[in-house]
Amino acid sequence: MPLTEIVEHVHGGDLQFIDTLRRQLNLALRGKPDVVELVLICLAANGHLLLEDKPGLGKTTLAKALAGGIGGRFSRCQCTPDLLPGDITGFSLFNQKTHEFEFREGPVFSDVLLADEINRATPRTQSALLEAMAERQVTVDARKYTLSPRFFVIATQNPVDEHGTYPLPQAQLDRFAMKLSIGYPDPRDEVRMLLEATQPGREQLPNRTVPGADQLERIQQSVMTVCVLESVGDYLVRLAREIRQHPSVPMGLSPRGLLTWQRIAQAQAWIKGRSFITPDDVQDVAEPVLNVRMGLEFMESRRVIQEVLDRVAVPEYVS
Repeated sequence: MPLTEIVEHVHGGDLQFIDTLRRQLNLALRGKPDVVELVLICLAANGHLLLEDKPGLGKTTLAKALAGGIGGRFSRCQCTPDLLPGDITGFSLFNQKTHEFEFREGPVFSDVLLADEINRATPRTQSALLEAMAERQVTVDARKYTLSPRFFVIATQNPVDEHGTYPLPQAQLDRFAMKLSIGYPDPRDEVRMLLEATQPGREQLPNRTVPGADQLERIQQSVMTVCVLESVGDYLVRLAREIRQHPSVPMGLSPRGLLTWQRIAQAQAWIKGRSFITPDDVQDVAEPVLNVRMGLEFMESRRVIQEVLDRVAVPEYVS
């Protein structure tokens, strides 16, 4: 979006930062601008992101490019069946010189945590992320430790029917703001990918765009001020009630999920330079927000979401 179209409530430098990050992500993940846009929306909404797809489609590449682009502290955790909860949160270690226990921070003490192949970790280890994702704090040996207010989890996983995986519990899935699938690239983009692979360093991404940690926090605070008119709030509630009553949905949308849906819609409006959300924003982000929390297979979830959107009346007037 040209900066001349930015409304007064949006800081031009912040949108420039998002635009720079958008270009970097599109370089890292060729031919997937829609996926990149949703990733940016999730980041601006201060949510957590789950990338689910087959191996080799660019999930980890996208996550690393995003972490490098926003600056701040980055950590990566390769999830395996032998990973322990303390490997995530940190642990206390006895110091023989001081005769005291010292806390060693785990990878959650960062601004961006890439949990690669999260569904290869055991349920016990997966649960170690619950408190961190929900409260941005961890408890170790009955003591609470506060995480960064910008703490952002990018988790990748292979489909649950892959060998050696553990399905994430619904309670943990509900902590993710959205779930995205990347899919195969367009043939033309694959040709470009092959050609660029023969020219190392041609389009290397910088480690960081700008010093973005504080700027990102300002963006996330600004997103929370995007106006939600009562008519749009009522529309969201009617959609949620329709989902809860749908016979095909085993897990109804929780109040937390409804708040997440609204915040993601606010983030989309902010990125588009608007100070208010519309029913279109609500509809545009419905699929990635609801896919992760309805307990349905992807195609069935898509069918139900479209059915609900078609059935619930849209507010006639929004101003």
